[in-house]
Amino acid sequence: MNTRILPLALLSLLTACGQSAEPTPEPAAVPTAEKQPAKAGAKGKAKAAKDPLRERAGVFGVLPDEAPNAENALTDAKIDLGRALYYDTRLSTTGTQSCNSCHNLSTFGVDNEPTSPGAKGERGGRNSPTVYNAAFHTTQFWDGRSPDVEDQAKGPILNPIEMGMPDSETVITTLKGIEGYPELFAAAFPGEDDAVTYDNLGRAIGAFERRLVTPAPFDAWLEGDDKAMTDAQLAGMEAFMDGGCITCHMGDTFGGKTFMKLGLVKPYESEDQGRFEVTGAEADRQVFKVPSLRNIEKTGPYFHDGSIADLTTAVKLMSTHQVGRELSDEQAASIVTFLGALTGTPDADYIKMPKLPG
Repeated sequence: MNTRILPLALLSLLTACGQSAEPTPEPAAVPTAEKQPAKAGAKGKAKAAKDPLRERAGVFGVLPDEAPNAENALTDAKIDLGRALYYDTRLSTTGTQSCNSCHNLSTFGVDNEPTSPGAKGERGGRNSPTVYNAAFHTTQFWDGRSPDVEDQAKGPILNPIEMGMPDSETVITTLKGIEGYPELFAAAFPGEDDAVTYDNLGRAIGAFERRLVTPAPFDAWLEGDDKAMTDAQLAGMEAFMDGGCITCHMGDTFGGKTFMKLGLVKPYESEDQGRFEVTGAEADRQVFKVPSLRNIEKTGPYFHDGSIADLTTAVKLMSTHQVGRELSDEQAASIVTFLGALTGTPDADYIKMPKLPG
């Protein structure tokens, strides 16, 4: 654990998706930057060479168009199936909940609730984070118990608080009984004798999520568009970097790459033990995955329990507890102004709800 000055870990933490804490092996954390190099055109490189601030900000990198997985090729048929499954409430025991219920694609991938209600009205214990750009993270669920979005997609459906299906066999029986789904699975996974499997469900939803990407003004500015960010946003970016936020909010997603203790410098009151519930290691008590700051101004309320409604307040609290630095209202507001440059634009056609089978 790095004990140097650390970032404003805006822990809008942990999804209501998957509240069970069944331990899983420690996933291999491979920085996204190694898997998907940042795109930088010749114009952007030339600008960086002339602009010290742009050169300094180059450590983040431009957000790629997709998050590929060598073990799950992205095909149109697979993505179309995944899109349908993502929106289908018939994957819940009451027929009322879908992936989109807690991770609403029309509201930046969240439901803007402190914690999310499930199929039977019960609420999970953690705030649901955005699904946008999540495929770039090194692990999933913000205690890191799933290695990728394909694995993560299978958890909420069987979670008793969330979608509540009793077992994977019930899910497969349901899908096979809906006219059109067997054909969609067969097209998405050609050559398989029985393509309607629970693992393939996860692969299809994961494939769809791997293109839920939101390029933002910051990316355009980093590639050389001087008008993409305002002077106030640029000043806020300098405050963000100078304040140590960059230590953990790194890479093209500004987070999602590492884990950090909540209350590293000054203790933070929380009953949630975070990653400890997965690993059982004392060093992991109140340790959570550092969240991405992409679209953060749209994805409140903040912290793992959704207890903080205001982003400026969240920034100030994290500076106090993670860095040991008290920010003025003006300093925090400047950083929040920069964070607005990380708000992207979802592809409206890509996220449009399709006509579902049956």
